[in-house]
Amino acid sequence: MSILVINGPNLNNLGTRDPEIYGNTTLREIEDLMTQYGDVRGLTLEFFQSNHEGSIVDLLQEKGPSSQGIIINPAAFTHTSVALRDALSQIEIPVIEVHISNIHAREEFRRISYISGVATGQIVGLGTQGYLLALDYLADLFEKGGTND
Repeated sequence: MSILVINGPNLNNLGTRDPEIYGNTTLREIEDLMTQYGDVRGLTLEFFQSNHEGSIVDLLQEKGPSSQGIIINPAAFTHTSVALRDALSQIEIPVIEVHISNIHAREEFRRISYISGVATGQIVGLGTQGYLLALDYLADLFEKGGTND
């Protein structure tokens, strides 16, 4: 199973950016953990990070339809991007929205997600563990034949 893992703006600065909110783990360390865990679950992962909304939309249009699942931390685009929402809504595969911090317990503007309405599910506030939980969900989903029971 091929999973597309997408991280939005400023997540390339994980490990140094607001460690009191996002912790000390770098994006590369998250990707390494996910790769190791994905290998155990029989998943092939492709990682992409961009600070540019259009680059993420282009990637979704190009690779989304040939993937079996998407894990996305849209970061700031969560609260602003109708374009990203529209691109995700055109792909008929499971999409898991992940946030390291609990966006629902932060500033008011961060509580709005344009993505959640088109996502299969959302994992928030569980730190970097949320990425591994998303992998577990997708692996389990496909082991059960793609049903959400």
